[in-house]
Amino acid sequence: MKPAAFAAAGAALLLFFILSAGEQPVVLSYSDFWLLAESGQVESVTLSDGEYWHSILTDGTAIRTPNPRAVDGKERLLALDIAVKERESALPGWALGLIAVGAFILFSQAKGKGALGLKKYAAVQADERAPDITFQDVAASGETLQSLRDLAAFLKEPKRFADYGARAPKGVLLYGPPGTAKTLLAKALAGEAKAPFFAMSGADFVQVYVGVGASRVRELFRKARKSGGGVIFIDEIDAIGKKRDSGNDEREQTLNALLTEMSGFSESDGIIVLAATNRLDTLDPALLREGRFDRRIEVGLPDCGQRLQILKVHARKKPLHENISLESWAGQTALFSGAQLEALLNEAAIRAARRGSGPILESDLESAFCGVTVGEESPRLMTDAEKRVTAWHEAGHALITHCMLPDARLTRVTIIPSSRGAAGYSMSVQPDRLLLSRKDLLAMICAALGGRAAEEMLLGRENVTTGAANDLKKAREIAAAMAKDYAMGETGDPDKDENAILADAMERASVCLKEHRETLEKLAKALLIKETLRENDLKEILTP
Repeated sequence: MKPAAFAAAGAALLLFFILSAGEQPVVLSYSDFWLLAESGQVESVTLSDGEYWHSILTDGTAIRTPNPRAVDGKERLLALDIAVKERESALPGWALGLIAVGAFILFSQAKGKGALGLKKYAAVQADERAPDITFQDVAASGETLQSLRDLAAFLKEPKRFADYGARAPKGVLLYGPPGTAKTLLAKALAGEAKAPFFAMSGADFVQVYVGVGASRVRELFRKARKSGGGVIFIDEIDAIGKKRDSGNDEREQTLNALLTEMSGFSESDGIIVLAATNRLDTLDPALLREGRFDRRIEVGLPDCGQRLQILKVHARKKPLHENISLESWAGQTALFSGAQLEALLNEAAIRAARRGSGPILESDLESAFCGVTVGEESPRLMTDAEKRVTAWHEAGHALITHCMLPDARLTRVTIIPSSRGAAGYSMSVQPDRLLLSRKDLLAMICAALGGRAAEEMLLGRENVTTGAANDLKKAREIAAAMAKDYAMGETGDPDKDENAILADAMERASVCLKEHRETLEKLAKALLIKETLRENDLKEILTP
């Protein structure tokens, strides 16, 4: 360390000890302090990030209490009608400045970057403008939109709700699978209310050095208060809000700062905090208690009607051919998220632009659909034997889907390899359902095992291939859920029940293929000739 740096650091430490010396107030333990507080003998408390809380009793006596750094400390004090003040440090400004200079020199020496070494700790840069999108630009369930409209009304007309004694929720948690437009919904809320929008990701708060994240949380809320309120949105709150395990001091301090800030603002501040997560079960209970994120809005995968609205939103500026039916595509995209639907139309537009003439065609959408779901076609060389095995494998999937899942639509079966490693694939569209029966789940396992069952019929058990790896994984996942989550086993032993379900499904699939062997052979032969069978081709072969 250079002499100048050493001297600055030494002066800072010396000032600290000098200013800390002298007569000090009485020190009370934390438990003794709360005895006085709850008996009404505490007049005011000054909170800081330092070692002690500084308090004044009703008789004027000054006391100190070791800082417990408790999450709910400020709330308890306010509940007892004790005046609460906050300060960053007990040192005067000129001392803080000198200490900061010493710290700056030390940091610069350590990093070897001078002033640029502090660039990563720059002030929070959050967009304070109201977004230019509203609820008309998003498609979500009626329950989700109604909940968000209530929040927008709170921001626009707080008096109307106050007259009825209703309070705006401080924190609202949007949870659901990835790609369901949680960020877009938060922007639409701010845009609908014409309120400033402050958005950051949870990862933006987490830094290597302890204290940076907490400082950024405080700054974010200061910006919102300075703007007269608005919507604070924290995406991926999991980054700072996971259940605490004492393994990350920075994350825990950041979470404590967020909880304190949420407890510290009132309805009159006009602030609503939204956060998004894909995993509600991983969040710390302190985040989910009343007064924090006490309203939760599920943002699930869209149903058929919502998918149609999402497709219409993303198709507004795309030149679709007049023969394209978005209603039909909404029906074919069960379990697609909003992000996947946007990607589907975008990929179709890219294909049309690559072609260089005319509007987006149905063929562009079909090609894009395959690219989004199973990967691009990759015409790798296959031997005749591999083609024959693949044809039987995919014909087995298609035939059992047709026989055991009659409500599903078979839309495409191919033996052309894909860029994701599949030798071929069978594509079917399942209807939107809220509940599935044991029979439905067992039929889905049978369909997944149909390829392996067809291979065994063609080659014998000793010569089956690795082509069923993904099918077996899918079948095991469904069987495990049936045994462990849905209590659909026979013995109550999850492992035994899972194996029994898989064995039963494999037996059913084999029996089905033997009963319809002639149709299975027709499908396999047609695949070897055409390589790809579309919905009409499949209906012609499968319909008696």
